[in-house]
Amino acid sequence: MPEPGVLRRMVEAGQCVVVFGRAVVYRYDVADLGMRNLAIVALTDAGRRVDEVAAVFGLTATYVSILRGRAGRQGSAGLVKRRGRPDKLDARKKAQVQRWSAQGRSQQWIADQFGVARSLIGRVLAELGPAPVQPPLSPEEAGSSTAEQTTVEPTDVVVVEGDVEQVPPVVEVTDELAEGELPASGLGARGSARIGLGAYRCRYAGAMLLHAYLDRIGAEQVFATVTGGPARRYDDLAVLSTATLGFALGIDTVEGAKHLRRSEAGVTVGLSMIPELRTFRTRLGALADDSDPLALQRAFARQMLAFDPPGSPVYYVDDHFVAYSGARPVAKGYNTKRRLAEPGRADTVVCDSRGRAVAFASGEPSGLTRTMGAVLAQLREVTGPDAPILLGFDRGGSYPSAFTACREAGMDWVTYRRGALVATRAPVRRSWTVRDGRRVCLTLIDESIEIAGYGTARQLTLIEAGLPVLQVLTSDTRASGAALLCWLRARWRIENLFKYASDHNGINALADYVMTIAPNTALVPNPARRAARAVVTQAEQDLHDRATVAGPDARRTRDPQADERRAPRHPPDDRSSHPRARAGQAGTGPDPSQAPRERAGPRRETGPPAAGTPRPADGPAAPCVQRRGLARRAPQQLPHRPR
Repeated sequence: MPEPGVLRRMVEAGQCVVVFGRAVVYRYDVADLGMRNLAIVALTDAGRRVDEVAAVFGLTATYVSILRGRAGRQGSAGLVKRRGRPDKLDARKKAQVQRWSAQGRSQQWIADQFGVARSLIGRVLAELGPAPVQPPLSPEEAGSSTAEQTTVEPTDVVVVEGDVEQVPPVVEVTDELAEGELPASGLGARGSARIGLGAYRCRYAGAMLLHAYLDRIGAEQVFATVTGGPARRYDDLAVLSTATLGFALGIDTVEGAKHLRRSEAGVTVGLSMIPELRTFRTRLGALADDSDPLALQRAFARQMLAFDPPGSPVYYVDDHFVAYSGARPVAKGYNTKRRLAEPGRADTVVCDSRGRAVAFASGEPSGLTRTMGAVLAQLREVTGPDAPILLGFDRGGSYPSAFTACREAGMDWVTYRRGALVATRAPVRRSWTVRDGRRVCLTLIDESIEIAGYGTARQLTLIEAGLPVLQVLTSDTRASGAALLCWLRARWRIENLFKYASDHNGINALADYVMTIAPNTALVPNPARRAARAVVTQAEQDLHDRATVAGPDARRTRDPQADERRAPRHPPDDRSSHPRARAGQAGTGPDPSQAPRERAGPRRETGPPAAGTPRPADGPAAPCVQRRGLARRAPQQLPHRPR
């Protein structure tokens, strides 16, 4: 039996029993550290010494004192070791969330204030429940509060991890405000997201540098031409400004707007907060359905070139292939990066000499020669009917059809010549131009040539180390050859545009999830003609094989009547004039001393061949394979022909 008044701890079968004298004080599992710590604190509070309790539980007195301090500050929650990440919102912040929700703030707005996800605010509100409702006012109190409707009570100050953020107060606009007058702070009108005067915190203030540029090119007047559906809170100008500033802030798609802090990004466009993603996507879709995006782009490009001219009449055009990995039936095109054919679309873009996009078109991959016509019409509409234009493109558009399209649009062109270098006839000369304040001299051959299907064009052949290395075709006969070569070499500016737009503006991303499948009206090769051509090719191959097996005599069929009508080319030779013929007629053989020497060996038979299977009268002869043994046979030498 234990002695009375002695504190003991015993462990058996995974259970820990704490007894004081004959009484059992605590019983808990060995792995339950929370219950152990609670027993330690309870025993010390009951008057037992700290060192005594620490010795019974096998701990240090310092650790027991730490547990007592946790229990005093946090209660029983401080005695249990917390696992996982700490909560992003403590009790005070959760209470603030509940108060703001009761005031009508949206969950997204509250999440932006604390820098957390919207789903966390929803879980906190579900855990805390609705805020307590204020009891109804008496008639006397209601009457006294009516006269103070325009009084604005400051909201609480939110402290988020050391940063102090002032929440802009919500101003209630009454009839006492004059028409068109904005309050000193807060929202501009009921149901509007516009802000008035005041100081606001914004981490995206650098994007406001675009305000001066957008004002000078008249962006507000351009946006006024786009109209969408009715809106309660965000008008069309607010939605379009949010999209413009959003791309400037680095979002490459509409989905990227969810990564911006709505309240701080809204300050850059004069809003209390930008629209949330669902509203933003819906409003942009409505604006796109009721307007012409290409016309909007042309209007912006026209204003941009009028405010900041490029200073050069040179423009560049090229195709950009965008691969598609979905399951819908999409036409295939050649992906130059992966060097294979893939489903996708082709974007044809025109940029000026400074690499700024001016016009674009999108469609099925079909080559620059087919897609160039649409963008040339847009470019002429942007620059005006009388503006001089020199269009540069690579070898993908170096065809007579592309040259003709440029001529019909009233534009000059310059491109590389396809294929191998051709011979030149003009003399070599030197040409020079000025680039970036420096004089550039080139050695070239300048001449005029004829292009089939187009007409006369100018050809420039660049000479390096005395050899031709490059040939360029152009329709411009006024500019110097060196200037044309330098302008064409600067065609990589459009490639840099594609690279920058792919990295920052999402030109390779999907613009919409909606796809309409329409009948394909493009011309394709006739299947019947292809099958008939295959039959003809096979028949020609069979005929060639039969002629090869039959021999050279059966390859051609002679007409006897035609042979009779054909006159002999040469008169018959007089065989009697030959020395051998005269010797044969005289009955004398050739002189043995003049006969050529022959090596010893078997002689070939000169008699008639043995009787065998006769050849048929018509048709090819039966194939016959002759085999002769060459072993132990001396080579024969034919007699020399007398001179």
